[in-house]
Amino acid sequence: MELPLALYFFSKNKSLQNRIIESIHFGGGCINATVLHNGNIELPFGGIGNSGMGRYHGKSGFDTFSYQKSICKKPTWIDPSLIYPPYKQKVNLLKKIS
Repeated sequence: MELPLALYFFSKNKSLQNRIIESIHFGGGCINATVLHNGNIELPFGGIGNSGMGRYHGKSGFDTFSYQKSICKKPTWIDPSLIYPPYKQKVNLLKKIS
């Protein structure tokens, strides 16, 4: 199924507006206007599927082109054997303690 980059829908009926927004997948859009969403740097702009990937503008664009690296640090002064496998006996010990 093709997914549009943008959807522009014109109607005064708020119920119908909400139904369109919730039932059609598209990158971005406007109700009762065209292309205004693309000019607003606070709104991310981008498509889904064949119409494009990612979100651009403002913080969304920064996040799209940024790489977050996950790091877990642990102190070296304590290294309990409880955190290493095999776990079977350790699980039984934890069950007795709790």
